[in-house]
Amino acid sequence: MSEEQHKIPKEPGLDHTLELLKEGYHFIVNRANKFDSRVIQTRLLGEKAICLVGKEEAELFYDNSRFFRQEAAPSRVQKTLLGVGGVQGLDGEEHRHRKAMFMAFMTEASLEEVQSLAKKEWKRLLENSNDEIKIYDAAQIVLTRVALRWTGVPFKNDEAEDWASSLSPLFEMASNIGPKHLKSRWSRVQLENKIEGLVKKIRDDSIRVDQTKALYHFSWHKDINGELLDPHVVAVEVLNLLRPIVAISVYVDLTLFAVYEHPEEADYARQSHDNLQHFIQEVRRYYPFFPAAIARVKKDFTWKGYQFKENTMTLLDLYGTNHDPNIWKKPHEFNPSRFKDWEGSPFDFIPQGGGEFDMGHRCAGEWITIDIMRVTLDYFLNDVEYVFPDQKSGFDMNDIPPISGVTIKIRG
Repeated sequence: MSEEQHKIPKEPGLDHTLELLKEGYHFIVNRANKFDSRVIQTRLLGEKAICLVGKEEAELFYDNSRFFRQEAAPSRVQKTLLGVGGVQGLDGEEHRHRKAMFMAFMTEASLEEVQSLAKKEWKRLLENSNDEIKIYDAAQIVLTRVALRWTGVPFKNDEAEDWASSLSPLFEMASNIGPKHLKSRWSRVQLENKIEGLVKKIRDDSIRVDQTKALYHFSWHKDINGELLDPHVVAVEVLNLLRPIVAISVYVDLTLFAVYEHPEEADYARQSHDNLQHFIQEVRRYYPFFPAAIARVKKDFTWKGYQFKENTMTLLDLYGTNHDPNIWKKPHEFNPSRFKDWEGSPFDFIPQGGGEFDMGHRCAGEWITIDIMRVTLDYFLNDVEYVFPDQKSGFDMNDIPPISGVTIKIRG
């Protein structure tokens, strides 16, 4: 017997991009609730878009036999956030081969180096500070230094702020329209040109860099056909390490905002290494970061009676899934202890995307994110004496990414 057909609930109207910008992280779940469906249809950037929210829907979304990522993201996102030709836009064996290049740097020793660098850079920045510190701004400088040192990109200490001011628009302004979007695109062009120049110099042996680092290895990486990657593609992939590490500054800001908003839970985090981990995982679940992941339908198929047509843009609601009451008890409460007994799934807790690390599209930098957040929280809870001055912190749910603006003052 054939599967019963269901019509995907469809939002009327010519286009809803402006509503997406207005509603931000609530856009998909608002419609899912309105139509009482985890699968809904709308129109974004002038084309039909299917939106999904939930665990089973995430499993569907990361089924590589049904969806592809290559050039799935709108061009404005590729030209700002992701870059053209990078790993996020590949599929199949080509994707697995390229992702292995990244995963080679997710070893225990490499991750320990990231943690050590993060602690050293925080100590360097804070030890002589007597002023109020805006956590987000400080985190950008700290994590830019961490990212450049860890990847082996040569720089002078006084150049870190310039690197940070070029890297941050790639994720801060990628969803904007108008001048900010143009600034994001221009920043990417400048950075890609700079790194492409380094790659060419490495290959012609006119500069020497640390041969254990990603910049060197990416420069000499060969694709599945045994050919060196185009220098421009290498630049895109190096930025796919630098940009996400600097973007962790958003999570660092939210982590200190959580300490400010939930002091009793911060006390919980101080009690053990495991509790620190629970706290940062709850920050990643509770606060918004990525709004959605994007793919396209590979070929016509039917799922639970819903028809998916070839090449249809499809969005998975990451924030909505992380607040799904069918998955999480009291999802709108900040409760780190919920992770005490959490067994983990690649499809229910998806702040940076879902799926498996090895065969799927789950973010290769998720481990780095967790390690940097944990060592930063540990440092601020146990090694630094500070107070929260009167705050004007907070964010709106249409801020993408959300910056709380939380500040601290170091006790002398």
